[in-house]
Amino acid sequence: MRVLFAGSPEIAVPSLRAVAESAKLVGVLTNPESQKGRGLAASATPVALAAADREIGNGVPILAFDHLGSEARESVAALFPDLLVSFAYGRIFGPKFLALFPLGGINVHPSLLPRWRGPTPIPAAILHHDSESGVSVQRLALAGADGPGVDSGDLLAVERIPIEERETTASLSRKAAEVGARLLAGVLKAIAEGRAVDRPQEGEPSYSALLMKDDGLIDWSRPVAEIDALVRAFDPWPGAFTRLRGLRLAVLEAVGYPGRSWQPATQRVEGAGNPASEVAPGHILGMDKSLGLVVQGRDGLVALRRLQLQQKKALAWREFANGMRDLAGERLG
Repeated sequence: MRVLFAGSPEIAVPSLRAVAESAKLVGVLTNPESQKGRGLAASATPVALAAADREIGNGVPILAFDHLGSEARESVAALFPDLLVSFAYGRIFGPKFLALFPLGGINVHPSLLPRWRGPTPIPAAILHHDSESGVSVQRLALAGADGPGVDSGDLLAVERIPIEERETTASLSRKAAEVGARLLAGVLKAIAEGRAVDRPQEGEPSYSALLMKDDGLIDWSRPVAEIDALVRAFDPWPGAFTRLRGLRLAVLEAVGYPGRSWQPATQRVEGAGNPASEVAPGHILGMDKSLGLVVQGRDGLVALRRLQLQQKKALAWREFANGMRDLAGERLG
C-alpha cells in the first residue's frame, strides 16, 4: 500500500514514522519553509526535517506547496499513491486532490470527535476545562459546499486521554502524538487487510477556532480559573502575555487560586491599598515563597511562576522579582 503523508508540526512526526514502518511511504506533503527567529531565517517544518532523515524518509520526495493546485496534483499523481494520510497538515483537501487516491484519505485528529473539530482541538479542550481529550483516526470527508464539514468523516479508531490538572497544550500534544502514531499503525494494517470498520460520529459537534498571536493577551478581569487555563492552553503558542511598565511580559507558568485572599507572610502590598479585596484585578500584591509572584484576580489570586520580559530570557519568579525592584503595587495589563 503506497501512502502519501501530509503533515507539518512536531505532533505529526511520530505518525510519519508509523507510516514509514507500516506501509510504503512514497512522499511527504508539508508546508513551505517559514521565517522564524530574530534573524527571520528560513525554517523547514518538523515533518520535513524528520522526512529528510534516512531512517524515516529514505530519500522520499518532500513536497511543499503554497496551495494544492494543478502543480501540486501533478507532483502527487506522479508518485502513484494509494492512500493519503494526514495529521495537522493545515490545509483543506479539495475533491480533485482527494481523487488522486484510490483508497481515499484518512486523518489523525487530536480530539474525541465530534468534539473540537477544527484547527486547535488541544487548546480548546484545556480552555474549556475538559476532563479528557483523545485521538480520533477518521476518513477524510469533503469539507465545504460539497461536503458535510471539516473533520466530519467516519471514525476508524478512537482512544481517550485524561487531561491532568496542570496539563498544557505542549504536554497533551506529546501524549496525543504517541497515541496517534499507535492508532494509525493499527488502522493502516486493518485497511491493508481489508478489515477496517467505519462508524459515524455521534453527538453534537463543537468547533475550535484558529488562534491568532494576540489571543494570548490576559484579561485580568476574567475569573482566575480562566486565566490559569489560558496560560496552559497557549503553551507553547501563541503564549499568554500581559504588559509591565510598558513592556510585553510573557507569562510562561501560572496557577489560579479561586476564592483565595492575599495573606502575605513576609511582604505587604505597597501602593495598592489594603485589604486585598479592594485592589483592582491585575495589581501585583507581593511575593509568597510557596506561591510565587501574587497578582489580584477577579475572584481570587493568580500566582505567576515563570516569566519572560520583552527581549529578556525566561526566569523563575524569584529571579524575575530580584531583577525588577518595587513590583508590589504595579498593575499588569
